[in-house]
Amino acid sequence: MAKHTDTRPAHHRIAARIRADIMSGDLTPGEQLPITQDLVAHYGVSGQTVQRALGLLKDEGFIVGRSGRGVFVRDTPQQAIDSVATMPPARDGEPYAWIRETAKQARKGDNRILQVAEVVPPAQVRDALGLTPDGTAAIRHRLLLLDDEPAELVRSYYPMDIARGTALLDHRKIKGGSPTLLAELGYPPREMTDRVSCRPPTEEEYVALELPSEVPVLRTFRVVRSDRARPIEVTVMVKAAHLHELLYRVPLDLG
Repeated sequence: MAKHTDTRPAHHRIAARIRADIMSGDLTPGEQLPITQDLVAHYGVSGQTVQRALGLLKDEGFIVGRSGRGVFVRDTPQQAIDSVATMPPARDGEPYAWIRETAKQARKGDNRILQVAEVVPPAQVRDALGLTPDGTAAIRHRLLLLDDEPAELVRSYYPMDIARGTALLDHRKIKGGSPTLLAELGYPPREMTDRVSCRPPTEEEYVALELPSEVPVLRTFRVVRSDRARPIEVTVMVKAAHLHELLYRVPLDLG
């Protein structure tokens, strides 16, 4: 069997190494990168190749150039919000849990509603909700924003017998978010299951999330169940992999 080698262009390989050092914390937020001459010597490439590598990382937002000073690691590290903490219904007067969690990190979270309708969902969603091939569900399609920048595309689906006649089908934000409304309707969230994958973005995702080239997205397929394991919400979340991490903090009972 032939030995597998990295055939990517040199500037892609260099960008990958620097990117990995930033994500691992070996290059810290605000830290200055070595000057071009030092990077040329370290990687054994031309100055043009180094500049192309740095250009990729600038496009992705990993580094920033400061006139007359050099190139620095971005000040804000990858965003990591506790996924479990966003699930409980909000208490009286509290905002949607995702917005509350972003505020803990001194970020401003918001969401923009793109679509609310009754639709025939994708096959994976139909299977999770137990629908027939032509069965319908309510969809709430949103764009989540962090500090007014696009962060995540979210499509949430709900059984029609739950959604019909409720705010789930209103083209407006839901006070406290869908977990709060579902609990008020008698369907408190009891369990969630996430399936996470990584893939290239679709055209819609590329445009809506304002992605640079060569950046994959993280796709989370979440099923939320209530009492008696009834599925009450299925959500497909897509976010830029270079800007976000998935964080799960789950108590373990090993007794």
